Formats: sequence, C-alpha cells, structure tokens
Amino acid sequence: MPLQVHQFPCLSDNYGFLLHDPESGETTCIDTPDAQEYLRQAEAKGWRITQIWNTHWHADHAGGNEAIKAATGCTITAPAGDAPKIAGVDRTVSQDDTVKLGAFTAHVIDVGGHTNGHIAYHLPDAAIAFVGDSLFALGCGRMFEGTPPQFWASLTRLKALPEDTKLYCAHEYTAANAKFALHADPDNAALQDYAREITAKRAASEPTVPTLLSLELETNPFLRADDPAMQARWGGSEPSETFAALRAAKDSF
Repeated sequence: MPLQVHQFPCLSDNYGFLLHDPESGETTCIDTPDAQEYLRQAEAKGWRITQIWNTHWHADHAGGNEAIKAATGCTITAPAGDAPKIAGVDRTVSQDDTVKLGAFTAHVIDVGGHTNGHIAYHLPDAAIAFVGDSLFALGCGRMFEGTPPQFWASLTRLKALPEDTKLYCAHEYTAANAKFALHADPDNAALQDYAREITAKRAASEPTVPTLLSLELETNPFLRADDPAMQARWGGSEPSETFAALRAAKDSF
C-alpha cells in the first residue's frame, strides 16, 4: 500500500505534514510547527503518531516536539548539526543516513545553508522529498547560518534527485517568490506560465505545495545559478557566486 501524505496549514504560513504508512500503521510528523494542530489532524485521520522527523531547529519546525512526544510517546529524529537546539531528540542523522517508516526508507540529504544542520528526507520509493526551508516553490530559504558555496552545494544535491520527485516545502511563499523570480529571470516562458498558474491557485485559496522538481529546475532562479544566461545577468564566475547575488537580491527585494 502506498504512503499517504496529509498536508494542512498551520501557524501563519506553514504547512504541516503527516506521513502515514497504512501497512505498519506508523505515522511520522515532518517537523512540528504547531503541536495541537498536529495532534488534532492525526486524531481526525485515525492515525497514531509514532515518530517525528525534524528538518532543522527553528521554532516553527521543532517547537511542538515536546508536547507531541508527551502526548504520543513518539521517537524524534533530528539533524545532528542542529540537534543541540532541538528538544526531545532520540536519534541524530546526517548526510547518507536513513530512517524508516514501516518498510519505507527515507534517505537523509544535507541541505545546510538556511541553518548549518538543515536536512531533507527523500523517500525514493514514493518519489517524494520533504525539504523544509531549504527549497521552496520558486525560491529557497534565507541564508541565516550558512555560506553561498555551502547552500549551492545543498541545492545541487536536491537538483540531482529524480525529476519526478514531488517536493514538500514548508511554507506558502510561492506568490511572493514568483514576483522575484520574474524579476530575476524575465525571459523564461516556462516561469511566466507557472506564475500565472500560481496566481490562479492562490486566488482560489488553493495550495501551491507540493511542487515537482522538474518544474523547479526549469523555473526556480536559485536552482538555475549554473545556467549561463543567469550568470550573465547576475554575475559570478562560479554558480555559488551567482547564487549569492540572487540570494542577496531576494533579501532586499
């Protein structure tokens, strides 16, 4: 039986995710922005929370750990680099480690940059990845702790995933990201089409998450920092330099 992803809004612009394996009955929280909402959503689905997989230490991703663990007795997996700042951790993981949900395996990817220890969880058998704040539809996270070469290396690891991978990012930022993307890459016809779809979805109060890696590779300016046209427009002899210019421009856009 396939894995089930239950996505729901919480806080001001976060998405919560419950990942459920019907065969084993296991359910993991992908991050914990709002403990009570996660517990309500799991109860409404009739799912028992057995695990939490954290992507990074920020409070809107790990703030609900203790309350959910107290209510369910679940085990918490967190990135080794961020674990000292995360409550209730039972196991730490890093690049190339794996975690299990029933018979399904998630591969841990180092996506440091937004925070130094940020990780993503890729489940190849389900063609999905939970990327936290490392990558957004048409955007990427602010570089609070990392460096441009580090963050670009992280995005390169995500770019290498199969193109049919469905990316679950943690915030509904896409409309704002689209405005910057059109500024950054104004001649991109695929981006123009995507931006129109986003406008229509948000007008109908529909989520723009998840997104497909294949679409992001065509349209997300931060994933295209190695494209000669983007380098010509934004400068930089290395992709990490072009990425740095794009990230700085977005920060003040």
